[in-house]
Amino acid sequence: MIFRTLPPFGGDQRAVAEIVRGIMDGKTNNTGTVTLATGNATTTTITDARIGVESKIILIPYSAAAYVSGLPYGSFYDVNDQTAASTTASYAVTFSNTDLSNNVYLSNSSRINVRAAGKYNLQFSVQFANADTQIQDADLWLRKNGTDLANSNSQFSIPNSHGGTDGHLIAALNFFVDLAANDYVELIWAATSTQVRLEYIGTQSSPTRPATPSVILTMQHISDGPLIYVSSVTNGSATITHYPNSTSSMTYGYVVVG
Repeated sequence: MIFRTLPPFGGDQRAVAEIVRGIMDGKTNNTGTVTLATGNATTTTITDARIGVESKIILIPYSAAAYVSGLPYGSFYDVNDQTAASTTASYAVTFSNTDLSNNVYLSNSSRINVRAAGKYNLQFSVQFANADTQIQDADLWLRKNGTDLANSNSQFSIPNSHGGTDGHLIAALNFFVDLAANDYVELIWAATSTQVRLEYIGTQSSPTRPATPSVILTMQHISDGPLIYVSSVTNGSATITHYPNSTSSMTYGYVVVG
């Protein structure tokens, strides 16, 4: 129910009673909805005569898409062997499949992009295999926007083959990474032998076992400020700042206070 307002100099008793009753029932007539601008826009304007320069505006997700957008995450894996052609070169780990994705996505086979700025929890596991008869080493590190991240490398010794069976090792790590909107990260690797590979293992039997991806990577937004907020207000309007938006149904309810 929408409650009308009073003229500047008051109204008749019935109008006053109706509006006072509405206020007592919590119906202060100061709410609305706004849908975020699309086309990768990063700001949206609320136009509302009830907004003043001292107003405070509370935003509430008002559609399923808006609710989910507040929880950016991504999960990716690969179902191929990945090899190193040279021991003096490094290689970007690639992903063939997206398991789950919400504002964290692959822009090519190796780049994990984010639409929203903030701190992200990045975790991965890599299935190494070594066909050489000697123990070999492999390095794994992070690259952000094409530049290696300082102090992000780890070195792993991959067991040698034995009895005709390749040596295997799972390398698993966890990082917190600061990212701006539209940044991307890559997982990079190198090895001391071209007989070291990232190995995909299909389903197995006796006993039955699911497939083993050559790499699994997950990333989730964890903190560092809101993804959407009111950045400025003026008489009759307010500006919402948000991550680059391309979804048409991002609707928020709002409450104007003051």
